[in-house]
Amino acid sequence: MAASIHPTAVVDPAATLGDGVAIGPLSVVGPNVELGDGVTLHSHVVVEGRSRIGDGTTIFPFASVGHIPQDLKFGGETSRLLVGKGCTIREHVTMSPGTKGGGMVTRVGDHCLFMVGAHVAHDCIIGNHVILVNSATLGGHVEIGDHAFLGGLCAVQQFVRIGEHSFVGGMTGVEQDVIPYGMVVGERGHLCGLNLRGLRRRGFERSDINAMRSAYRTLFGGEGEMAERIEAVAAEFGESGPVGQLIGFLRDTSGRSVLKPKLADAA
Repeated sequence: MAASIHPTAVVDPAATLGDGVAIGPLSVVGPNVELGDGVTLHSHVVVEGRSRIGDGTTIFPFASVGHIPQDLKFGGETSRLLVGKGCTIREHVTMSPGTKGGGMVTRVGDHCLFMVGAHVAHDCIIGNHVILVNSATLGGHVEIGDHAFLGGLCAVQQFVRIGEHSFVGGMTGVEQDVIPYGMVVGERGHLCGLNLRGLRRRGFERSDINAMRSAYRTLFGGEGEMAERIEAVAAEFGESGPVGQLIGFLRDTSGRSVLKPKLADAA
């Protein structure tokens, strides 16, 4: 099916448009843009740069996708922005391509939701089914695992990793890595337990949830060095399932700090 393009839209002839693309009034599509099948751009959307938008993704008015990153080190390199399938990008969202200092690509997975005013900076890597609520902000080089939820007005510092199935509360500043399945709140975020509600909603087995709770208590409330506690949890619960993902995340910190609970929350 041919693309539907409003007469007032400006679409470069060199852009690649899939079947059934719909482009609304006063939208702009640059020459190096690829729009997959069934992509919808509502009015006043701008997609520029070397950007690829996956099948079935919808972008709402006044979003700016693919313009050069807000990084003073950017030198015009031919970096890319890759957005997956079935995403929803709401009004005033901004997404930047990668840079030479970060792998040359910003990558967004499938079926993600970016609410009004969310920002995805250069070189971020975002998994599938991730939600950024209104004005959630990611600094450069942030990595976010599948099914993570970031509350409104939260801010994630550059190079931080957010584990899969984790929850970051609204208005929270995140300066260190967040464990998979963790829950983080506070003006300067601290770990305050596991995202149990999210795990139950997604159908995790009770046995896995109980194992996660025991592992959490050992990791953040036990005695000895963290490295010793990690190995104790690995020995007790094995390296499969959610606990295995948590252990793998902690072993791969590469010397970075991980958010920990306040003393009262550790037990």
